[in-house]
Amino acid sequence: MDLEALAADLIARTEKAVEQIAGLSAHTGITFKTADVVDAVERDLPSDYPAPTAEGALTRRDVIKSMAEDILTGAIYEDHA
Repeated sequence: MDLEALAADLIARTEKAVEQIAGLSAHTGITFKTADVVDAVERDLPSDYPAPTAEGALTRRDVIKSMAEDILTGAIYEDHA
């Protein structure tokens, strides 16, 4: 899987987790944290899902957290033309 496809897949997985967790939160009134989204995405990933390998690079959890924050704020959907 190339990097662009990997990023798109991870964004889709993160969007799905945000939708599920935010929906549950809206129905129950229980608040959630970004870490809850990260945990949900990580649990759903196949065991052989790629992770950053470069030393000093962000971890996969860091990347998912950033994606989740951008989804929740809407920043990921802003046009950066």
